[in-house]
Amino acid sequence: MNIKEFFQDDEKRDLLFILISIIAVILSLLGISLFGIDLMWITIIFCGFPIFIEAAVGLYTEFDIKADVLVTIAIISSILIGELFAAGVIAIIMAIGGFLEEYTVSKTRAGIEKLIDLSPTKGSIIRNYNQDSETEEEIAAELINVGDILKVLPGEVIPVDGEIIRGESSIDQSVMTGESIPVDKVVGDEVFSGTINLYGSFIMKATKKGEDSSLQKLITLVESANPENAEVVKSADRWASFIVVVAFICAILTLIFTAEIIRAVTILVVFCPCALVLATPTAIMASIGNLTKVGILVKEGISIEKLAKIDQIIFDKTGTLTYGKPTVTKVIPYNNEISDELSEKELIHLLASLESPSEHPLAKAITKFYKDKNEKALYKVTNFEMIIGKGVKANLNDSTLCAGNEEFFNSLNIDIPHDFIEENISQYLNQGSTVIYISCDGKFLGAVFLSDVLRDDAFDIVRQLHKLGVDSTLLTGDNKEAAEQIAHTVDIVDLKYNCLPEDKISKIRELQSNNKKIAMIGDGINDAPALRQADIGISMGGVGSDISIEASDVCLVSDDIKYIPHLFALSRKTIKTINRGIAFALGLNILATVLAMLGWLGPIGGAFVHNIGSVIVIIYSSLLLIFEYK
Repeated sequence: MNIKEFFQDDEKRDLLFILISIIAVILSLLGISLFGIDLMWITIIFCGFPIFIEAAVGLYTEFDIKADVLVTIAIISSILIGELFAAGVIAIIMAIGGFLEEYTVSKTRAGIEKLIDLSPTKGSIIRNYNQDSETEEEIAAELINVGDILKVLPGEVIPVDGEIIRGESSIDQSVMTGESIPVDKVVGDEVFSGTINLYGSFIMKATKKGEDSSLQKLITLVESANPENAEVVKSADRWASFIVVVAFICAILTLIFTAEIIRAVTILVVFCPCALVLATPTAIMASIGNLTKVGILVKEGISIEKLAKIDQIIFDKTGTLTYGKPTVTKVIPYNNEISDELSEKELIHLLASLESPSEHPLAKAITKFYKDKNEKALYKVTNFEMIIGKGVKANLNDSTLCAGNEEFFNSLNIDIPHDFIEENISQYLNQGSTVIYISCDGKFLGAVFLSDVLRDDAFDIVRQLHKLGVDSTLLTGDNKEAAEQIAHTVDIVDLKYNCLPEDKISKIRELQSNNKKIAMIGDGINDAPALRQADIGISMGGVGSDISIEASDVCLVSDDIKYIPHLFALSRKTIKTINRGIAFALGLNILATVLAMLGWLGPIGGAFVHNIGSVIVIIYSSLLLIFEYK
């Protein structure tokens, strides 16, 4: 990159100017000057001049009196009385704030671009399917039409929505549903664009064009689900018009009645809103620093103010209230008077040995579960065979082991005792668990259950939020029984199950229409639209997708929800701190102005007063760094 290109990059140029300005401030404090010129002028020019321009443009085009106007007055007033240090510090703080805001916006755009990058770019179409002249051709995904026959190989991304007409496989649908467990698909089942074919190859018929596919619909939701939030204005800006008008009126009236310019200048100096302007960014920066220490990343300061107003939080289940990974939760051997006694340890040992050659996520979870709890080595199986969508089988010495779903066992004519299903299976299936049956030489041995485990502290988190006045809602793609079981365990009354991305959006909009301020916490790309629709989106940084992180306002980098109550409590404390800082600054300004009008306070004393006020506000705001919610 040459020098011209560097300075055309706004982000890099602004960062360079800020770094130069910081060096200039340090050198100025050390008493170093350039040809007798105070180096603080570098900071004022590099960081202050853009603020002057923005304030002037805002006033001229929209008569917009905001913080830029206040800062401009503060800098100019400080310069007029020779307070170059105050002028430079104000300029550099606002420049850093503006840089971080622009950086956040660019990162959010990058997140949407990543989602768009997930769109399949090609597919393998079969011409003249089932005819002697049948051929395969790779074409661009956008050229695929409804009714086209496509071949999808293991590891490939499914190019468009369609229906399997030959073959079977296991599909990773987490991009659409957020559920961590792959879904087995057979002939007649629907498959979706953007999902991943894990194992077997299959033939499908396209039922939608690329632009109408599920993934494209999700992308549209992410781009359009940005709600028209109520205008949130920083506390300092709310007083902008008042400060500007009162300051000039007081200065002009004082000049008229006393004919003393020094009094008028002093009024402008003491009414210079340094403490007022510093109250908000200092508190916000301290709050963000506090949250960073506990693994919470807040992308922009304004999110802190929004968080303080939240009165309802929406939880996704998978990866938020739960850990987001399949785990063995129950091992049940089948023992009766005519069967050999088999312990849980022996049953899981056999199943883990059988599943060990498999790369299926459930198989890996079973193998890991056994190895974490047992030191005995796995048996070595031979002639391993995977039957996609059904199960696995292999030989162990002279015996044949089989494991899989009920359909697989029916196809092998292996009887699963009805009483065993009644007593042990039904209740776990209703809770959303996945069951794997095991047999040896056609003899039924028992079952192992896997499910997504609830986080240990989930109930306590919901309870603490309730104490803070934040109600909880559960939205999940799980079935009714599984959703109700989770909601009951963590004491959430309001829930919605079988949710697609658009269902979550609808629920959030419904709550917002009732004047609720909503926070949404989720992981996975499927949660991205809801995260953007909510007033505040909170993503899981560890297990969450890059897209959900980019679409959110807050990211739990540590992948731990235990600090969610701390997040809300700190945001409310921050707003109280800002308001108290603003009240103090206004009170100090009014008192100093009265003293200046009476001639009891000169420019030097005025500069001292407003600098002391700034220090007090900064120290008070900085206490947020050590805030702890208990």
